[in-house]
Amino acid sequence: MYYQSKDKNFCLYQGNSIQVLGQLKEQVDMIFADPPYFLSNGGKKIQGRRMVSVDKGDWDKADSLEYIDNFNQEWIDACNPLLKDNGTIWVCGTFHNIYSVEKCLKNAGFQIINIITWQKSDPTPTWGELHFNFSSEYIIWARKNPKSKHYFNYELMKELNGGVLMPDVWKLPTVGMWEKTCGKHPTQKPLRLLYRIVLASTRVGEVILDPFAGSCTTGIAANLLGRKFVGIDKSEDYLNLGIKRKIDIEDYSRLIEMQKRIAENPEEVTVMVNHARQETKAKMIETGICYLRAGESNGSLCVTPGFERMEYVLLHTGGNDCQLFKLKQKGCFQIWTKESLENYGFTPSHATYYIVLKFDNTMRPKFKIPNNIKERINTYRAKIRPLSDFLDFNNL
Repeated sequence: MYYQSKDKNFCLYQGNSIQVLGQLKEQVDMIFADPPYFLSNGGKKIQGRRMVSVDKGDWDKADSLEYIDNFNQEWIDACNPLLKDNGTIWVCGTFHNIYSVEKCLKNAGFQIINIITWQKSDPTPTWGELHFNFSSEYIIWARKNPKSKHYFNYELMKELNGGVLMPDVWKLPTVGMWEKTCGKHPTQKPLRLLYRIVLASTRVGEVILDPFAGSCTTGIAANLLGRKFVGIDKSEDYLNLGIKRKIDIEDYSRLIEMQKRIAENPEEVTVMVNHARQETKAKMIETGICYLRAGESNGSLCVTPGFERMEYVLLHTGGNDCQLFKLKQKGCFQIWTKESLENYGFTPSHATYYIVLKFDNTMRPKFKIPNNIKERINTYRAKIRPLSDFLDFNNL
């Protein structure tokens, strides 16, 4: 073993992945693999204002399709006995390697569940006038044993997608600067991508293996979400980078900060947080109507970016007695007069017009209520917050 953290939840091995895999005994619940794509063929991309090579190194070069197939079959076969019968594997790629991976997984007896398209919201421009810009990667999700039921966090994936089943196209950004504070890897995956994969296919306390760990993004995501990690890589430099990243999140304040950042998503569902007096809140829940002042009055709602992604409303009284409900229509509101609200038994008195949000008062999504709803004068202001603020990372 190259490294084991004090909490024993982050274990690293240095060496040839196939050889190390053959020596491991512990079975794991999920495997995430980011193998060589074999795209280092002299191509170019635009980085900043310069044209740079896409070549990653000799490890990313292949002289034939047969070589790629043999490589993929060998590491997949080596992973197979370490994965529990009800376990799943995720493998990343582009068109350079993904068809080979799919074939080799089937040869090893795996059953394909989904092929995810990761659509990069901020892709690097690729050079050339004879093709579209390369802006996507693909992730195969497969289960080891077609006869064993694999784990899929169906309800959470629905809630994160506004109450409807999440599609197989994920629009997420590439690696941000906040993920490179300890250093960077040339093929580093974004934590936000691993966040979704880990939540979708594992439970708290389960073990995740990455046979091509690199800078250990898989391990950082696993530990941030309460899972255990086993990683393998040939490069000591990259494993040392992964260790630095692990030590970084051992600081509690840094852990909380990173948990919040990892859950952020430019396409994320949002929540309207609204204070109401106790009796008014009770009437809102009874009628399924949440209202806020509109017009030139103190405390009126300012429609900001994120309103169009709003799918929930949280009602509270001065930061206490918080209750979350799903809106009947995403990102939509109506303008009502004072008289219209009075017809439903309300007694508004501060404005002529009100913004009205209708919600389903029969269902209460199971999310954690954050402890910072109460924040002095801001407690009484309506505000839009990301749904990730309401996630309990100890129970996902």
